[in-house]
Amino acid sequence: MTEPIRNTTDHASDAPFDADGFLEQEAADEGGVLTGRAQALADGDDGFVTERALYDGDQFDREERTALRRVQGLSTELEDITEVEYRQLRLERVVLAAVWSEGTALDAENSLRELAALAETAGSEVLAGVLQRRMRPDPSTYLGSGKAQELRDLVIAEGADTVICDTELAPSQRRALEDVVKVKVIDRTALILDIFAQHAKSREGKAQVELAQLQYLLPRLRGWGESMSRQAGGQAAGGQGMGSRGPGETKIELDRRRINTRIAKLKRELAEMKTHRDTKRSGRKHHGTPSVAIAGYTNAGKSTLLNRLTHAGVLVDNQLFATLDTTVRRAETPDGREYTLADTVGFVRALPHQLVEAFRSTLEEVADADLLLHVVDGSHPDPEGQISAVRAVLADVDAADVKEVIVVNKADAADPEVVDRILRHERHAIAVSARTGAGIPELLELVADELPRPDIMVVALLPYERGDLVSRLHEEAEILDEEHTEQGTRVHAKVHPDLAAELTPFASA
Repeated sequence: MTEPIRNTTDHASDAPFDADGFLEQEAADEGGVLTGRAQALADGDDGFVTERALYDGDQFDREERTALRRVQGLSTELEDITEVEYRQLRLERVVLAAVWSEGTALDAENSLRELAALAETAGSEVLAGVLQRRMRPDPSTYLGSGKAQELRDLVIAEGADTVICDTELAPSQRRALEDVVKVKVIDRTALILDIFAQHAKSREGKAQVELAQLQYLLPRLRGWGESMSRQAGGQAAGGQGMGSRGPGETKIELDRRRINTRIAKLKRELAEMKTHRDTKRSGRKHHGTPSVAIAGYTNAGKSTLLNRLTHAGVLVDNQLFATLDTTVRRAETPDGREYTLADTVGFVRALPHQLVEAFRSTLEEVADADLLLHVVDGSHPDPEGQISAVRAVLADVDAADVKEVIVVNKADAADPEVVDRILRHERHAIAVSARTGAGIPELLELVADELPRPDIMVVALLPYERGDLVSRLHEEAEILDEEHTEQGTRVHAKVHPDLAAELTPFASA
């Protein structure tokens, strides 16, 4: 039988497993793999709401996000409600399952904790988690036939109605495991897609999530019952002969056709939205406005940092993937130069490739930025792993070459030794606390130093009727000297190439 773990702090190399390498951990065990939200996410929000209001704005989205709360302990199940209402009212009870095939036991347990946090964010109650040590997942049932049966026993004992696996399952693995455990089985990809579907708010965000969901669903369609029977005739028709040919798999083929049609339509709509986004971005570039993108692991504090820097008032919550829609705000360096600050969707280990493709147009905000603020949760058990996961996604969207500054957030809650280790290892790094404001002035100075400066020297005599160019010089250029003469305004400044071309007719010695 399995042996439960009571303490995860001293078994990174010799965690107790049974003869077949199966580790079980209940959610209620103190110090265990799954001790609920306190370990899966950051510690509670006590004292944070009042302080957050000082710099996070009105937070209107928060009221909308929390308008409907799931209630635990309701034993009576309503039958005359829709599936959507059922999912909103009922808190799913889940058991987690994972295969540990590489890395240390601590890495595997951190991944399981993250899966627990994802499950809680999606709106479920995590009852237990099982972790099996084997060279590779079983190609049939993911855990192997014997361990799948033990998982079935655990599901019955806990009263669970869903099993969540920590990797993306092949359609055949999912069906085989469902046949054994007799409850719904979903994988990590489906769970993340469900969270995105709950949190998508803008038209573009909803279209991106729907596209990713359909691309995930397409190879996983399956038929049920006689209406889905294969085409057959002659002796192949179960010995029935001619006249017994059924309609074939018309329903599933129709579903595939409809999904492909919907995917094509969503791609066209997203292409139109991308054109609009590109137009706005090119307008900012035309005016020489530098851009800064905030990227990082989910729940690292990116939105809190944006609110601290710009008072944007975007939604901040102790949840994974609380932010899906890109927010762009204007900000100023201490010396008065304007730049844009963009908050982007968070990343996670093994982010589904469907989401990366669907959100590619949004992530181009990062690829086109002049500076990337890579936010890292310093209080996380594995911050270096977060950095590697984010850089892997950035490489997928061609943003690996953007100038990067590592911002170690939550320094007030992090181990000082961990923070020092990251600061020593990374070339450009700074420690801050978006919650308390510690390190924010130093971060602003660092941003000002790293942003591109105008580098073309011009001397121009601008007629007084061209006050528009004088205004642009004050906004976009670095003015070294300015003099008002009878003929106009003589300006000596450093400018960007676009503005230098417009000033050429007014060049003066």
